[in-house]
Amino acid sequence: MFKTLKDLGLTADMMYLLGFLSVIGSIFVWYSQGGVKSGEERASGERFGIFVGLWAPTFFALGNGIAQTEE
Repeated sequence: MFKTLKDLGLTADMMYLLGFLSVIGSIFVWYSQGGVKSGEERASGERFGIFVGLWAPTFFALGNGIAQTEE
């Protein structure tokens, strides 16, 4: 799988960058969606922020796997 991702032009650095961006995006979504509204809309925004934040470990793991195939 990692070889296929590498063949598609994806690098470990790109995956690490996406991981960091998902953390920043999660914080942004948390405050922009959950901080302004009230009730159910706020809870929905907070859940979406957590969902976006959960992408980070996946991107970091993919970056690590691609880095190991580059060696």
